[in-house]
Amino acid sequence: MEGIQNPIHRTVEEVFSDFKGRRAGLLKALTTDGQKFFLQCDPEKENLCLYGLPNETWEVNLPVDEVPPELPEPALGINFARDGMPEKDWITLVAVHSDSWLISVAFYFGARFGFGKNERKRLFQMINELPTIFELITGNAKQSKDQSANNNSSRSKSSGVKPRQSESHTKASKMSPPPREDDESGEDEEDDEQGAVCGACGDNYDDFWICCDACEKWFHGKCVKITPAKAEHIKHYKCPSCSTNKKMRA
Repeated sequence: MEGIQNPIHRTVEEVFSDFKGRRAGLLKALTTDGQKFFLQCDPEKENLCLYGLPNETWEVNLPVDEVPPELPEPALGINFARDGMPEKDWITLVAVHSDSWLISVAFYFGARFGFGKNERKRLFQMINELPTIFELITGNAKQSKDQSANNNSSRSKSSGVKPRQSESHTKASKMSPPPREDDESGEDEEDDEQGAVCGACGDNYDDFWICCDACEKWFHGKCVKITPAKAEHIKHYKCPSCSTNKKMRA
């Protein structure tokens, strides 16, 4: 306990290096050393854990007897589930628990070494730049945040939601809806494109679109006789229908 009360200071970089070493060891166990790992997880043995070590190695062993343990313990009894499910599913399950254990060890060190808010944030950001073991095992490494944001933006445009424009641009702006994708599920395609149809002619594709600031419907520029050059000078555009309704109420 004396060591916890007066911990030896470690930097964020040192804790991250420890994280990477343990992570590399766990990856070896679940990939290149997969057969060896499988054989060591004998269901006939007692509760076993998979440990990743800072020197990029791994070991399957019993949990430590010390209470509380010096470090957070990984998932207990991984060997008992080995023969109860397909091997691929079992490996995936171990990968998920391994990711959780790595995070808990890293932030245990962060607490023990007295990391402040900024140091903890930096540590998480460094860890978050790496794909998880689960993602690498399943081959589903996540897309970058920028790519995900672009995908979300494309979905918003295809469903007729007005994109946010910079202050220097007018709300009446061009829009090029995404081309139709050959999708066997006709219902999904219809739902995705339902909002991206012209409020005047009902068609869903053209080179130039303009949005009405009153009803928020999109129109082909040619259908409402607005050119791209003319749209650049329009601050608040109202479609013919909204303009007519305003005159009638007046």
